[in-house]
Amino acid sequence: MKVIDFFSGCGGASEGLRQAGFDVVLGLDFDKDAAASYRANFPEAEFIEGDIRQVSEHDVVKLVREKNPQQEPLLLAACAPCQPFSRQNKFQSEDDVRRTLLDETYRFIRELKPEYIIIENVPGIQNVDESKDGPYKRFLEFIQSIGYQYTSFIAKSEKYGVPQKRKRFVLIASRLGQVDIPPETHGVGLEPYKTVRDFIAQLPPIEAGVTHPDDHLHVSQTLKEKNLLRIKNTPEGGDRRNWPESLVNECHKDYTGHMDTYGRMKWDLPAPTLTTKCHSYSNGRFGHPDTSQNRAITLREASRLQTFPPNFIFNGNMGSRAKQIGNAVPCEMARQFGLWIIEHMHNNKEQING
Repeated sequence: MKVIDFFSGCGGASEGLRQAGFDVVLGLDFDKDAAASYRANFPEAEFIEGDIRQVSEHDVVKLVREKNPQQEPLLLAACAPCQPFSRQNKFQSEDDVRRTLLDETYRFIRELKPEYIIIENVPGIQNVDESKDGPYKRFLEFIQSIGYQYTSFIAKSEKYGVPQKRKRFVLIASRLGQVDIPPETHGVGLEPYKTVRDFIAQLPPIEAGVTHPDDHLHVSQTLKEKNLLRIKNTPEGGDRRNWPESLVNECHKDYTGHMDTYGRMKWDLPAPTLTTKCHSYSNGRFGHPDTSQNRAITLREASRLQTFPPNFIFNGNMGSRAKQIGNAVPCEMARQFGLWIIEHMHNNKEQING
């Protein structure tokens, strides 16, 4: 089965699907650094760097047909920017052009008629403008009108083998028949949850502000003197509640919220949700769990907690690479969904080209 990955970012979904056995034929994203990362990791694929609103569906169809001359089954992945629908975004606006990017997929779906579609976004997109003509409601009406059946659900990444707690809204649609929710692989009665220790314990120790000589992605952000004192006073799994009062910000002294900021991870639990600031000690529970390493996690450690392979390449400056990692679909979750789609295809193969 072939894959085209719209809003691909650096390629988290593509990597997971490739590991499941798919052939990645096309990625599309407008971010320059993410595009460079994608090209470096998927040399076998074509890549379109640009705004999807300016991309011709006829050009895409031509590229896909050249890469798929046997017209093998096709999966279209579309993980449109989630910021317009995120509860973390305090400046949501109906004028945000990113709210309509999902609509741009219609013309490609009409032309390509992929056997499968997978959509991933933040929980809540399905409720945006529910009483109006919102983006998700429009998308459902569109795919049903052209013969797709679908399932949608909230996926918890730790239940699919990712060492991280991360909730995502997922929709899987097929024109081959009814689809069900992919079975969870980890949790009670299943495989044990993957942990921070499983994925980063083997990486060599470094100090804050240092880049490891053998791996330029194993780099930790520099800490100011006060933050260095703070993390030295933070045990594994701890946070500012463990500090002496002299180290607590004035704005936090009478405030009990946001306890994850300035926190350390726990070795034997999944990590908290990684964000685009996952390299920053002050922006979440991103402190290294080893109390002998007084720093935030490195970019390599963050990428491993997103289940990227150890040799995955990221281009751009430190902030850009952290953004690419934090925005990515966890590779292992995408792999599990890919395996389930392949099973579904084999069970419904008589419908292909039907």
